[in-house]
Amino acid sequence: MIVLETDRLILRHQTVEDAAFILELMNDPSWIRYIGDKGLRTLDDARSFIIKGPLDSYARKGFGFYLTELKDGGTPIGICGFAKRDYLEDVDVGYAFLPDFRGKGYAFEAASAAMAYAKSELGLKRVAAITTKDNDSSAKLLERLGLSFEGMIPKAGSDEELRLYAINL
Repeated sequence: MIVLETDRLILRHQTVEDAAFILELMNDPSWIRYIGDKGLRTLDDARSFIIKGPLDSYARKGFGFYLTELKDGGTPIGICGFAKRDYLEDVDVGYAFLPDFRGKGYAFEAASAAMAYAKSELGLKRVAAITTKDNDSSAKLLERLGLSFEGMIPKAGSDEELRLYAINL
C-alpha cells in the first residue's frame, strides 16, 4: 500500500517480499553503527522482523517505517517513517538509506513528506527523533527538518546516551 509520493520517491508499506532488501539495509555497517545490530542474518529473520515490526505497527498504531523506493524503476533505497518507543513520550521520525543513495537529498525528501503526513493524516501535534552522539549527518538533517535539540536521554537497555530532538507540528 502506497502511503506517500514525492517528486522522486514512493513510501509504501513493507511486505515480506521486501525481506532481501531489509536484510541488506539492516546489515549495512552504518545501520549497525548508528541504529544497532538487530541480529538479522537470513531471509527468514528478515521476514519475521517485517511481520513482527512494521506490519504489526501498521495494524496496531496506523504508522510505521515505510519502504522508500525510487519512483523511476521502483528500486528500494531505504526506509522512512515513525515509531512509538516505550522510552519516548512522542512518536519519533526515523530514516535509513543504503550507501549508494545517501547525499542525494532522498532522506530529506522522504522525511519532509513524512512530517507533513504526521501532521495532516496522523494528527500528531509533536514529533521527536533520536540519534547517537556521533551521528552528525542525521542530526543536521533533523535540524534541517525543523526539529530542535532538546538534550541527552539514556538509550534503553544501555549506558549510551542519545541526542533527543523534537518539533511541535
